[in-house]
Amino acid sequence: MPYDASPTARALLALELLQASPGITADRLADKLGVSERAARRYVGILREAGIPIESVRGPHGGYRLGRGLRLPPLMFTAAEALGLVMAVLDGHHDAGDPATLVGSALGKIVQALPEPVAAQAEAVRRSTAPAPDRSAARPDPETTTALVEARSNHRRVRLAYRSEAGSEWVSEVDPWAVVVRHGRWYLLCWSHHANDRRAYRIDRVTAVEILDGIFTPPADLDPVADLETHLAVGWDYATEVVIDAPLDTVTPCLPRALGRLEPVDSQTTRLVGSTSNPIWYAEQLATLPRSYRIVKCPELQEAARTIGQRLLAAGESPRL
Repeated sequence: MPYDASPTARALLALELLQASPGITADRLADKLGVSERAARRYVGILREAGIPIESVRGPHGGYRLGRGLRLPPLMFTAAEALGLVMAVLDGHHDAGDPATLVGSALGKIVQALPEPVAAQAEAVRRSTAPAPDRSAARPDPETTTALVEARSNHRRVRLAYRSEAGSEWVSEVDPWAVVVRHGRWYLLCWSHHANDRRAYRIDRVTAVEILDGIFTPPADLDPVADLETHLAVGWDYATEVVIDAPLDTVTPCLPRALGRLEPVDSQTTRLVGSTSNPIWYAEQLATLPRSYRIVKCPELQEAARTIGQRLLAAGESPRL
């Protein structure tokens, strides 16, 4: 700790030490702050004058600890802990029970600041709950995510280093339009100057970010979630086209946007145009439609639909005795 730090800064650091080490002694607190024991006691007094309940216990096992009351002490989060909490809320993170992780450390501070009855219940849930992890989730590096979010907020162009699922690596300059969380995965929706087109990149596959001097203006009508869903529906191995016997407003709520683009043929018919690399999955999504439909393009999807149809027919047959 630098010796020219203000008393307020030292008092806040003392508060963080009290939060992290309940029962810390005055001499240990002084050592951590880099000051005399008398000065450490003075910082404790500053915190008490600010209304923060601090208890002191005498004896060989005594020391300072934060008391519980109606006025909660300030929570001292690091930038990484704060971002970790935000990311956890957005993507359903499940490492809150491990105090060694960013989210677990930050949550521990929150629990410590709660009144005793509430804290006991929260801590019991935190330590006894066994969450099922989302195996499809892919959480990016917090520093990479922060850099991209800041670049997007400041409308600054960035240079990305990227590694694809197949293992190929490349570098590209992009305008970061938006960061979107979709089904536990974080995407960067952007304009690629190399491809001269919009692109969506998995942020967990971004290996480096360099913020450049160039400034960009995002599209005025940008809808990040809708644009990402539409983008993820194109460019796959098998182009698809399906005609559905229902009006557009009936079909739209029934199908995920990732299947492709919906357009009206007439007042009672809708066309779905998209692509897929997994015809079976695509056919399973279509099978949820409450109206009849025809696959007019993509033999692979037609075959997948027949396979699923046979499976459904077999499930409805009476068991053989």
